Amino acid sequence: MYKKPFAIPFIVFVIAGTIIPLLVIAYYGLTDRSGAFTIENITAIATSEHAKALWLALLLAFISTMICLIMAIPLALILRNSKIGKKGFMIFIFILPMWMNFLLRTMAWRVLLERGGLINDILSVFNLPALQIINTPIAIVLGMVYDFLPFMVLPIYNAMLKIDNAVIEAAYDLGASKGKVLRSVILPLSVPGIASGITMVFVPALTTFAISNMLGGGKVNLIGNIIEQEFTTAGNWHLGSGLSLVMMIFIVISMALLTRLDKEGEGALI
Repeated sequence: MYKKPFAIPFIVFVIAGTIIPLLVIAYYGLTDRSGAFTIENITAIATSEHAKALWLALLLAFISTMICLIMAIPLALILRNSKIGKKGFMIFIFILPMWMNFLLRTMAWRVLLERGGLINDILSVFNLPALQIINTPIAIVLGMVYDFLPFMVLPIYNAMLKIDNAVIEAAYDLGASKGKVLRSVILPLSVPGIASGITMVFVPALTTFAISNMLGGGKVNLIGNIIEQEFTTAGNWHLGSGLSLVMMIFIVISMALLTRLDKEGEGALI
């Protein structure tokens, strides 16, 4: 009973930082400039420009999430089997790039990928043709994978860390191969971490605008860019809020998936 007052700052923070902003977005999204109720801001997602940006964002977010997942599973296995310490030096090295500013890390990829960048300089040394990757969807996917990969690895690693070694050893004793153990023991028991990782990568990848701005050069418009432009350039908060409400649907779906597959919170980062 005496602990309840300590929850007051958190409750105030949630109300001021989450509930009130959501109510403001809902108000703008469901009204026009005169304040009258309308759903046109939401149905605007069906226009050709917005629908194209949405489906491209979904596609790139899906591709980025799958690449992160494919890379994260072996990385998590390596971290789990490391003898340097379960939560020691290797984890520190892995998350170290995350300490650098997000925009700086993304800008570094632009320096690498641009026409006169480091990658093309290396290719020119070997008389190989230059790559035109910058300002393309490929560059955006590379940026997403680089920025969001840790958010896939850490939940999967945490889930794998909770697997009892005796279970794995029992599988080997019963004659299972390494591939069979991975498919039938490790991966099924890592589902909560996988679900958490997918959610933590797919949602920011779907809603990003900074990565596509910097690596897409304004030539690749995702739905996040459209929303950002409506708020900052066009000054149409109503349309921007309406499109944001549509995006929240995908966030709710992702969180619902996480809740069903990770009922006990086993995929959490700690």
